[in-house]
Amino acid sequence: MRGPRALTTRRTTSISPESYGLRLNGPVPLLMLIAPSLNRVYAGEAPRLAAAELAVTAGVEVEPVVIAGVDYLRIDAEADQRLLATVAVQSAKLGLYEDVAGLLRPIELAKVDLLDEDLVTIPKYPGKTNEQLTRLLLNVTLSQVALPPGPRAILDPLCGRATTLLQAWRLGHDAAGIEADEKAVEAFAAYLKTYLRRKRLKHSAEMTPVRREGKSLGKRFDAEVSLDGRSLSMGIFTGDTRQSGKLWGKRRFDAIVTDAPYGIVHGSVSDVRGGGRDRSASALLADAIPVWAGQLRTGGALGMSWNTLSTPRERVAELLASAGLTVRDDGPWRHFSHRVDSSVHRDVIVAVREV
Repeated sequence: MRGPRALTTRRTTSISPESYGLRLNGPVPLLMLIAPSLNRVYAGEAPRLAAAELAVTAGVEVEPVVIAGVDYLRIDAEADQRLLATVAVQSAKLGLYEDVAGLLRPIELAKVDLLDEDLVTIPKYPGKTNEQLTRLLLNVTLSQVALPPGPRAILDPLCGRATTLLQAWRLGHDAAGIEADEKAVEAFAAYLKTYLRRKRLKHSAEMTPVRREGKSLGKRFDAEVSLDGRSLSMGIFTGDTRQSGKLWGKRRFDAIVTDAPYGIVHGSVSDVRGGGRDRSASALLADAIPVWAGQLRTGGALGMSWNTLSTPRERVAELLASAGLTVRDDGPWRHFSHRVDSSVHRDVIVAVREV
């Protein structure tokens, strides 16, 4: 196999972190093999999205390339422990190689996931977010958290059937969520109980009603699993995401990560504006972002994906800034936009609560 000098490059745009102040390591040619995606549309965009993800999380020069019809990322950096640890958690990583005299030599990567991949791939249902995109969003958000190293507390305030929460568990983080659809939470609870039982993992899981001041607030699902000498917790409230602060009370999170609704599905039927109901995804974000920002610890980060056809990127950035957060909005951060279908054009944005 020929070395990088003879590569046929299908995508030539290189993504550099220099514009936002990240230091580059010395140039050493490495090649990250891109994992295949079952989603045809996402698979076509995967190399570009993976390049942006790695540029953001590792601060290295990245270029998508093609060898014998197979997608790789070329990385001009030394294979030090920090880089290897970052590559190991990438959403589209399948393998890593070093060019040695025109041959590709595999580099062993540490196993970082505490739970098997089938935890997130088994569930199949309409509207499920692509698992690779969920992992990408989680990775780029966590890379911006400015807190001491260690397990994080992660909130998805629009968690659906909890793909984000499951990905958080796989990486060793505690997870929390809010979901308006009670049936979706019940379906997820049934799935997780069955999965943990079949895997013979020590765990607890239960659904309980939530009442405060004599009023019913819905239900709460709580689960805990013991892995490698530590416990991971998960909690999900059924309810309106705009009530997330009240539901979780004084609890604060290191990261908030969510795939926002693409259409008119999460708006409350009680919303009334100007004599009519405004149930749009854009209105929901305007109401919810200040609530979510208030649940972040200082040094924490909020990351979200959403449909830019319903809410332009500039509007989302404005909402995040108005909530007191600093938006990451240059360099590789502008390379996450991609088409999902004719009515959905998805983008990713991350903002931080500065220390």
